[in-house]
Amino acid sequence: MAYDPGKGRLWAVCRACKRWSLAPIEERWEALEELEKLTRDQAQLLSQTDNIALLRSGPLEIVRVGRANLTEEAWWRYGRELTSRRRRYEKLSLAGTLTAGAVVVGGWASGGVTLLGAWLLLGRGGDALTDAARWLRFGSAAWRGRQTCPKCGHVFDSVRYGARGSLGLFPGDDPGSVRLAQRCPVCGGYREGGLHLEGAEAERTLRRVLAYHHFSGADERQVFSATRLIQEAGGPQDLTRLVVRDGRVLGDLQRTGAVALEIAANESAEQHLLELELAELEARWLAEEELAAIVDGELTPLPLLETLRRKVTRRK
Repeated sequence: MAYDPGKGRLWAVCRACKRWSLAPIEERWEALEELEKLTRDQAQLLSQTDNIALLRSGPLEIVRVGRANLTEEAWWRYGRELTSRRRRYEKLSLAGTLTAGAVVVGGWASGGVTLLGAWLLLGRGGDALTDAARWLRFGSAAWRGRQTCPKCGHVFDSVRYGARGSLGLFPGDDPGSVRLAQRCPVCGGYREGGLHLEGAEAERTLRRVLAYHHFSGADERQVFSATRLIQEAGGPQDLTRLVVRDGRVLGDLQRTGAVALEIAANESAEQHLLELELAELEARWLAEEELAAIVDGELTPLPLLETLRRKVTRRK
C-alpha cells in the first residue's frame, strides 16, 4: 500500500507489475486512518528520504508520503534472525544425537557396537548432522576466483572456510567498508603480498564467512549485547570501523564483536538495497501523484475532497 495522509491519497501497489492503482475517494476514509495508526503504532521503518518512507508491518509493505517519525531498527531485525538460527541449530543437534542413540541401541542389541564406538558415536552425533547441514548450505569456500600474489606470483583460487580464523580485516576506502586479506602460503606475504579482496567482492565474502562462523546462531543475551554495541558505536558503519580499526584477524575477535560485525555487515548491505528501491519508489510516486492530482481535482466534487482532507489531517 502507498498513501499520503496530507493530501488524502491511497494507492494499492501490485507486487508483480509494480503498478499503482488510485483508490476511489469514497473508499479511502477508514483505510487512511487505519494505515496512519498502523505506521505509528506497529510498523517498522526500513528506510526513508525527505519525501517518502518505506515501512513494514507483518506481510504488509507500506509507502508513506512524508517522513515518518519512527526510529530505524534494521539491526534488531537481523538480530532476531540470529536467535532463530540458534533454535534451528539446537534442533539439528538434538536430532543428530537422537539418531546416534538409536544406532547405538540397535548396535548393542545385535552386538555390533563396542563401548568405545558407542562413546565416539554419541559424542559426535549432533556435530555430524550440523556439520553436514552447514556444508550443504555453504559448501567449502566463501570465495572462488583467480588472483595472483604480487610478491611471488602464487595463484589464489579460493578462500576456504577452514582458514577463516586467519582472515585479515582492514578498513576499506568507503565509510564502513572492509578489505579482506589472506596470507600467501608460499612467500608469507600479507600486507604487501597475499590475497586482497575489496569492495562488493569483500563485502559478499565477509558476510558468507561470518554466517558460516555463526552457523549456530546466538542467544538473546548475545544478540542484546551485540546490538547495544552497535548503538553505542553510533550505527552499523561506525561499528565496523571501530571493530576493524587498523587491522584485525577474524579469529581474534571476541564473540560479541564478531556477532555485532555480522549484524552490521548485513544491515549495511540491506540498507543499500532499500535505498535503491526507495529511489525507484520515489520516482514512481512523483508520476502517480501528478496523475492523482488530476483525477481528484477533475473527477471529485470539491466539497467532498475538502471534507476528506480535513478528516485525514484532523483539521477543522
